[in-house]
Amino acid sequence: MVTAVAVLTVAGCAGDDSSTADAKESKAAKNTTAYPFTLENCGTDVTYEAAPEKVVTLNQTAAEILIHLGVGDRIAGSGYEIEKAPAAIAEEYDKIPILSGEGETVKHEKLLEAQPDFVYSSFASFLTKEAAGDREELHELGVPTYLTEFDCSYHESVADADFDLLYEEYRRLGRIMGVPDAGEKLATEQQAVVDKAVAEVEKTETPLKVMWFYSTYDGTPWAAGPGGLPQHISELVGVENIFEDAKTKWAEVSWDEVAARNPDVIILADLTRGEPNDTAKEKIELLKKDPLTRKLSAVKDDKFITIPGTYMDPSYGSASAVPTLVDGLNQLG
Repeated sequence: MVTAVAVLTVAGCAGDDSSTADAKESKAAKNTTAYPFTLENCGTDVTYEAAPEKVVTLNQTAAEILIHLGVGDRIAGSGYEIEKAPAAIAEEYDKIPILSGEGETVKHEKLLEAQPDFVYSSFASFLTKEAAGDREELHELGVPTYLTEFDCSYHESVADADFDLLYEEYRRLGRIMGVPDAGEKLATEQQAVVDKAVAEVEKTETPLKVMWFYSTYDGTPWAAGPGGLPQHISELVGVENIFEDAKTKWAEVSWDEVAARNPDVIILADLTRGEPNDTAKEKIELLKKDPLTRKLSAVKDDKFITIPGTYMDPSYGSASAVPTLVDGLNQLG
């Protein structure tokens, strides 16, 4: 009897081990990518034959996203470097060859020299014949691409520009790179950051009016309009973007319009590209000097909130724009 029980016990354990192994194998299968597969991206069907090993990112924030997905070692080159990489990833980012001058776009010749098997861009203007090459040409050369859905057409408003669209980009990139679990993990982590910040918003009786002041070109201000993350974030935290009726997601406005719309708070993009009035400090100096804007209560009372400029475009830092804005709004009362 003892022998029989022992045999049954061993048999039962063996069955459990087999079941556990099958479960692990099934889980592992779900966490891998089956190639080839095709995605529709910005109206173009793109087929990915295998996990990329030599990636070129056309802008710094695209490279940073791949680093956070754990595949930074596969980046063979990047471009449009506009600031120091965050300390948490600086060591890994600094190993990436930069294929363009500071603040400049990667040119087609330099791209081909890197012999990429995948190209990823956060800006439509970088995937043109004048820059790295248009998508059709690269696909004909056997180089698949991915362009953020936030910028399929340069500066055009995107109807569904929200954090879900950014989280889906992480998932898609994870699948493309053969690390779908990393894409899901990153999306989950970022959503938690946003949700926590939104829960901490101190409600006001009347929504505050805000201006997302990005930059100036030839003295003309550019501000966030509809169809981009700044508009979505405004809606999430319960403030009113004074240029939500603009025609594009980044709109050329005027100082007269800014004064007439009289924002309660001005959200400053802190940029380090080296262009005139790029930094938040320069923007404040400009606003306090301009004969129209210096009379605004937001300017006189220093109702400013500073956010890194890269957070206003789809990037790993975009989620952090929400707690930064919420903290600023709560402090300003």
